[in-house]
Amino acid sequence: MSKRNEKFEVLEHSSGVTYRKAGDDYFQKRQLKRVASVLSLWALGVGAVISGDFFGWNFGLTSGGFGGLLVATIVITIMYIGLCYSIAEMSPALPHTGGAYSFGRSAMGPWGGFITGLGENMEYILTPAVIVVGIGGYMGSILNDLFSWTIPQPLWWLIFYAIFIGLNIIGAEASFRFTVAITFIALAILLVFWIGAIPHFDLDLALNIAPEGGNSKWFPKGIGGIFAALPFAIWFYLAIEELPLAAEESHDPKRDMPKGIMLGLLTLGIAAFLTLFLNSGIEPGAAEVGESLEPLFLGFQTIFGDGIGASLLALVAVAGLVASFHTIIYAYGRNIYSLSRAGYFPHWLSPTLRTRQTPHIALIVGGVIGFTAAWILYEFGTDASGEQTPVGAALLTMAVFGAVISYFMQMVSFVLLRRDLPNIERPYRSPVGVAGAIVAAVIALISLVSLFLDKGYRPGVVGALLWFAAGLLYFALGGRNRLVFSPEEEFAVNMRAQHGKGAHSAGSASAPGTRAPTSPSSS
Repeated sequence: MSKRNEKFEVLEHSSGVTYRKAGDDYFQKRQLKRVASVLSLWALGVGAVISGDFFGWNFGLTSGGFGGLLVATIVITIMYIGLCYSIAEMSPALPHTGGAYSFGRSAMGPWGGFITGLGENMEYILTPAVIVVGIGGYMGSILNDLFSWTIPQPLWWLIFYAIFIGLNIIGAEASFRFTVAITFIALAILLVFWIGAIPHFDLDLALNIAPEGGNSKWFPKGIGGIFAALPFAIWFYLAIEELPLAAEESHDPKRDMPKGIMLGLLTLGIAAFLTLFLNSGIEPGAAEVGESLEPLFLGFQTIFGDGIGASLLALVAVAGLVASFHTIIYAYGRNIYSLSRAGYFPHWLSPTLRTRQTPHIALIVGGVIGFTAAWILYEFGTDASGEQTPVGAALLTMAVFGAVISYFMQMVSFVLLRRDLPNIERPYRSPVGVAGAIVAAVIALISLVSLFLDKGYRPGVVGALLWFAAGLLYFALGGRNRLVFSPEEEFAVNMRAQHGKGAHSAGSASAPGTRAPTSPSSS
């Protein structure tokens, strides 16, 4: 049964969701432009993560000590190897802007797609909020050091959100050019720091956190400290997996996407261990670095002394935070765009500007939500004793909550796609295969549990859980009846039909005549 409703042909569906077949005008209002090269994709992946070497990772020193964070980083590196090889295989096989949601949708049906996409949505909306708190911390310290001026932290956040949402709206081509430039600048700054820190390195400074309860200097919080440090070790890599969101803006996603993902992972792995050792092991040592909003600034002060020189270098170091802030704003814009285009989120979020072909509404709405989350924690984030919860660390754990759910779902998707659709075209195949995906999925689940270990951050994690539950409720009550045959949905339906797995096994429409018009953005 079908009827016309707001320019959609509504198709009743027997497996719990309702699809609406959109006309050509729907997709013409939702177009993207192919402008990304391999270099652009590498910079997008590295730039999205590089702020983790400037801020955020260091809270893991407080949670687990140097040894605890080191072991946690090794474990998380293994997880990201499995994850990145898996998405390097899935992305060119399913080259749509939906990324993680597209993988989950093709493997597990609409509910699987929505849960995967919602986890990634939380990650990408909250991660810029974490980063902008770090930017505010650096800028506040620099301004106070140079001019003895103080600007309220939320005002710094508002300024940077406005600038970089605006840059993302201007156009994908300008955005990618900026991404490449700022990523190289951020890496150059880290290189200066690493070289300068080597003569000052002292392992005793990395081990200067006082042990508790008879534990050792390497593991001052015991074995439990390793688990508590896992969310912060994730910060060295979190968001490298955003690259598939650029599939419809890549010149050749089937060739370029695996290269961009794996080169990015290699770059980030080297940076993670250099930063962990060299920033922890110079004055003032791990105890103070672990509590700082600007850990790299402390290192520059040790290398170059106090005053204008260190402050100017720290100002340049803000480039690392800006690189990630800018690129993850890009990511949440494409995530919201793809979920909205397919009807999982309200349709009004997904139109793109006619001339710029950027999802301006999605970019603005995501920024408003991220800023609001940071402001709420800043204004009301106190525990029963009246102690202020660190805003950046609390937001970080909330972002990791969404990330590890998405990671687990993507690894399940990889295993199911290998099993159910073995004959689809795979331009790249993961060398670690199903075993690597399973290991990554297990580590992701362990990381999810670890988020609840620190009672100081637990309210933020509970808030993230409520956000996730609210999203599921929205989809159950209304969103599942507004789905549209976007490129991701069309692929899932047609591939299962062609490869003999039956659309209903994935919760897909199988009625004749349900093929959607191809989106201009995917042509």
